[in-house]
Amino acid sequence: MRNFFARRTFWDLTTNRYTEALEAHRRAGRGVLDLTASNPTTIGLHYREDELLQALAHGKALTYEPQAKGLLVAREAVSAYYAAHGSHVSPDDLILTTSTSEAYSFLFRLLCDPGDTVLVPTPSYPLFDFLADLHDVKLEPYELVYDHGWQIDFPSVQTAMERARRAGSRCRAVLVVHPNNPTGSFVKPPEAEALNRICAANEMAIVADEVFLDYALAKDPPLTFSSNSTVLTFTLSGLSKISGLPQMKIAWIAANGPQPLLSDAMNRLEVIADTYLSMNAPVQWAVPVMLEERHSIQSQLLRCIVANLALLDSQLASQKLCRRLQVEGGWYVVLRVPVAGPDEDLAIALLRETGVLVQPGHFYDFTSEGYSVISLITPGDEFAEGIRRLLAFIAELHS
Repeated sequence: MRNFFARRTFWDLTTNRYTEALEAHRRAGRGVLDLTASNPTTIGLHYREDELLQALAHGKALTYEPQAKGLLVAREAVSAYYAAHGSHVSPDDLILTTSTSEAYSFLFRLLCDPGDTVLVPTPSYPLFDFLADLHDVKLEPYELVYDHGWQIDFPSVQTAMERARRAGSRCRAVLVVHPNNPTGSFVKPPEAEALNRICAANEMAIVADEVFLDYALAKDPPLTFSSNSTVLTFTLSGLSKISGLPQMKIAWIAANGPQPLLSDAMNRLEVIADTYLSMNAPVQWAVPVMLEERHSIQSQLLRCIVANLALLDSQLASQKLCRRLQVEGGWYVVLRVPVAGPDEDLAIALLRETGVLVQPGHFYDFTSEGYSVISLITPGDEFAEGIRRLLAFIAELHS
């Protein structure tokens, strides 16, 4: 039967050991202290429910106005969001999508022929492999290295490009996640300048995923790639993280770069978007209200993140086996843990023995063992008890 389906869908669909252990744990009726929380709608945030629901009942949503880029009222609200970041993004240079995944899909179609290559950071979010498979795009990893903080390893960028060339593949774009998931590291201005030089010399675009941009821990705001005009740059974001509304399925592509290349890219993107017309009217009319929701939601989430990070540091200070790596933004933190075997084995044993759920580093393509990834938006009491059990378990394991 395998010949019945496209080769791009020949994934290993067997349930992994980690998921099997979690399902068995829950079937047994045992509680879970979830240190992997990623769904903001289930952690006790307070939303302006009446305003959000009323916004979805806008009377104009009953009129069909097919606009490939998205309704102007929604694009103007997104443009104002970038203006608040000190970045000028014209509504004409915005494409609304239902998710950042769809945005990646549009960009892979715009930039890549089958077999072309996109450079992606590692460690990073594992979704990219599936998106690339679905669009017959090859991925070449470049490394983020840790030395008093995370940074791009530029020799590995060159190596990735050389691997693609030897395989007869064109490098079409370099992808940055800003801040990265799970490392929580931002691309620094000198790194952005170096990426611009590489892309300009090799006719490559930058694709910047900025879904966690607003969750910076430093007082000084980070750069946004939406201001990057040196090379063709596509900045992706959406309300899933900005306003804690993943269920509303609102995202976008903000394009910037030199003319006439930018105009040519937007004309082609508009055709791609017009082919799908995936955004629905009620959520587009509600975008201004939903973007306004970000002020309350981000304040709540940042308080939780800062409090949990302080609590984590307090508990880590009383032991010597584990340490956290530097984090600059986002919802996650990476723990360096003793290596006694595969990280997945540690995560499964931790769940079975203590009921605490963490993610093993290899889920994010860490190249070695000794990493666990935990969420900083887990509610405070649950987070505190989960960390206490985690550290006690590791201490007993190595006593």
